[in-house]
Amino acid sequence: MLRGRSLSVTSLSGLPRWEVEELPVEELLLFEVAWEVTNKVGGIYTVIQTKAKTTADEWGDNYFLIGPYFEHNMKTQVEQCEPVNDAVRRAVDAMNKHGCQVHFGRWLIEGSPYVVLFDIGFSAWNLDRWKGDLWEACSVGIPYHDREANDMLIFGSLTAWFLKEVTDHADDKHVVAQFHEWQAGIGLILSRARKLPIATIFTTHATLLGRYLCAANIDFYNHLDKFNIDKEAGERQIYHRYCMERASVHCAHVFTTVSEITAIEAEHMLKRKPDVVTPNGLNVKKFSAVHEFQNLHAMYKARIQDFVRGHFYGHLDFDLEKTLFLFIAGRYEFSNKGADIFLESLSRLNFLLRMHKSDVTVVVFFIMPAKTNNFNVETLKGQAVRKQLWDIAHSVKEKFGKKLYDALLRGGIPDMNNILDRDDLTIMKRAIFSTQRQSLPPVTTHNMIDDSTDPILSTIRRIGLFNNRTDRVKVILHPEFLSSTSPLLPMDYEEFVRGCHLGVFPSYYEPWGYTPAECTVMGIPSVTTNLSGFGCFMQEHVADPAAYGIYIVDRRFRSPDDSCNQLTQFLYGFCKQSRRQRIIQRNRTERLSDLLDWRYLGRYYQHARHLTLSRAFPDKFHVELTSPPTTEGFKYPRPSSVPPSPSGSQASSPQSSDVEDEVEDERYDEEKEAERDRLNIKSPFALSHIPRGKKKLHGEYKN
Repeated sequence: MLRGRSLSVTSLSGLPRWEVEELPVEELLLFEVAWEVTNKVGGIYTVIQTKAKTTADEWGDNYFLIGPYFEHNMKTQVEQCEPVNDAVRRAVDAMNKHGCQVHFGRWLIEGSPYVVLFDIGFSAWNLDRWKGDLWEACSVGIPYHDREANDMLIFGSLTAWFLKEVTDHADDKHVVAQFHEWQAGIGLILSRARKLPIATIFTTHATLLGRYLCAANIDFYNHLDKFNIDKEAGERQIYHRYCMERASVHCAHVFTTVSEITAIEAEHMLKRKPDVVTPNGLNVKKFSAVHEFQNLHAMYKARIQDFVRGHFYGHLDFDLEKTLFLFIAGRYEFSNKGADIFLESLSRLNFLLRMHKSDVTVVVFFIMPAKTNNFNVETLKGQAVRKQLWDIAHSVKEKFGKKLYDALLRGGIPDMNNILDRDDLTIMKRAIFSTQRQSLPPVTTHNMIDDSTDPILSTIRRIGLFNNRTDRVKVILHPEFLSSTSPLLPMDYEEFVRGCHLGVFPSYYEPWGYTPAECTVMGIPSVTTNLSGFGCFMQEHVADPAAYGIYIVDRRFRSPDDSCNQLTQFLYGFCKQSRRQRIIQRNRTERLSDLLDWRYLGRYYQHARHLTLSRAFPDKFHVELTSPPTTEGFKYPRPSSVPPSPSGSQASSPQSSDVEDEVEDERYDEEKEAERDRLNIKSPFALSHIPRGKKKLHGEYKN
């Protein structure tokens, strides 16, 4: 029986506690299978890419990723090399000799993991035969017109073939294979149907049917137990895909998902309760200078301010030092991503700010890619006008400085009436006249193809947020991914996020939610919901999320109107904060990044592998579990400084940014808070030896 060193592992919450054997990774091979290996399509790419370093550090040369081959990705992301492992090398050679095209190399990301890439098109001639194999394995047929499902069948068949070749030559090594999403699921189904000696894990990041149902504006979470699953999948013409996903779930030794909310969904949609919840993490990079992220915020905020100066030329009658930048970003799923409730809340926020005669202005960016023709001419003109004014100001400043310098050298004070000549005044007057505009600043930076039917623009027309002078809330739709090469807003996404004050993601359907997680790691507060995996995770592990800059909107147990009012109050409370309160909150937000580090969250994946090995090879591996503690789970404590959250002691109307709260200044000790938080985040992950000979209790893993 293969046994390693005994370890006691406690989860973040303190609720699921297990005692397991430390696996002898030198006697195992780990394969992760996903359509998004080296192929950026969605969030799974981020999961695999960021987790690779932690997994590679643990498993070394026994860790492999399996994905599809695309020539442009291979050329730019993969360094080809020969397999070091004998079983993998022989499997690659055998498949290439039998008419396949298998590529092997190192993925050029942190950790440099090995990748095995299958050329789907090169093996398409086997499609009909493999359709028959799938039918024999699980009685699922794939229609010829569903090209994506056909590609997944080829990919899955090649994966099962490859794993068969590996197990044939693996000698005494045991194989663990983790499959991500239904796209990789056919490989799992065929491997189990052929009784390959491998331990399998299936991870769903979002159920197929759940995404479709939520996109149709159905009251999804209140009717989870009432859906006729087969009927709903059939009506949407995805029944074969749903069957592939469900078969994968039930074939796997261990079924995992990324959040508690998705676990509830999966239990109803896929009819199996997940064995382990594996939260998504990030590679957290700490700066050597404690407040470097605050400096980056100031630097990138200045660049956003430059864009705003150009976009609102002629209407720049608000103070940029008292302007807050909010944003929402992600796929253009109007309801799923919460853009509908966000826009309605902005309308109500605008009313509150105007009613209280606030001098705070809120500029909101919608970074959601849509179909466009090109940049809006008026938007480009705004940036050109801004640059022209900047050049004129520098030119006049040079002349002014030279005359001042010469006068001071002669020992005299220059005559300020003569230091600028008539030409200078004429140039400046012309520059001022050039900033006049008859139209309002545009609400979109691009020419939209479906302008009249676009959901965001239609809602803006309905609520009347047209960037009027009297509006305290201004809206800018940027229907394109951000890029540092853009002539309009030359910033990468990370730079843009760092320059904003608040990310707002009031999603209705968000199995995890990387956007608020990325904000947290960068020290930027964010709004999320209790229907997102990230929001549930933070509710469980942080006693006062708002104090740490995580505002959680209740979209599960409240009506849409009540949720909208709650979001409006969060936004209004944020606008009332002083500059110092926002700085304190950003410091606290950044400290939560340890919660999202793969070095800690990787333990959940580690446990899933232990569990699948014990089920696939019970005579050689075992996992022994203790009952969960009866105490309430670990939580980040509420900050000891008063008020408990920056909005707790605010006045009834927004303050200007330069107002300082002296009472809070006396009571807030950042170093003590930070040290206590560091100790709290480390304690749940402490690994301690289990005394030998101690009898352990068997039980089920609970989340």
